[in-house]
Amino acid sequence: MAEEERKSATTGGGLEGLAAAARSAGGERKRLPPVHLWNPDFCGDIDMRIAADGTWFYMGTPIGRPALVQLFSTILRKDPERYVLVTPVERVGIKVDDAPFLGVELQRTTNERGQVLRLRTNVEDWVEIDADHPLRFAEGASEGLKPYVLVRGRLEALVKRALLYDLVDWGEVREVDGEDMFGVASAGEFFPMAKAAEVEAWAAQ
Repeated sequence: MAEEERKSATTGGGLEGLAAAARSAGGERKRLPPVHLWNPDFCGDIDMRIAADGTWFYMGTPIGRPALVQLFSTILRKDPERYVLVTPVERVGIKVDDAPFLGVELQRTTNERGQVLRLRTNVEDWVEIDADHPLRFAEGASEGLKPYVLVRGRLEALVKRALLYDLVDWGEVREVDGEDMFGVASAGEFFPMAKAAEVEAWAAQ
């Protein structure tokens, strides 16, 4: 990438400059670029934020073009200290309020591995919930249990609240480390949600 184009993406070139950098890095939906292999210099933070509902903002304004959001999502990476958009020649920091992706649809099938769940994200990634893409449940400050699915790298999707009820409907009780746990099975794996006794208490309320 020319030096002028590189600067445009981080010092005032706006969304189009950043999009050009993403396209030059191979960030197209046909294949994901190998962002885990790139270690360019950090060029500072840009005014881009991913809200908890999955909306991407640039300079305080929502990015209204889904194709552009999908393009940026292909060069997103979570480093130990921050989320970044990365190309072979630059790395810029962005803010993420919760998880970078939002899980918006669940599909349920059954095969020789038993129940298999697939999640679609707001950037049109499909991921099978399995050992490589585990489901975890975290306690939210006021939202109760919040389910997350690992999409790729260290990037997770927060599963929409409405889909949590599907996960509960598809759940079961299994013994984990000597204790009865309520959780969800998918692709031969079991993902605990809470102690079975706690779930019984919720249901009785």
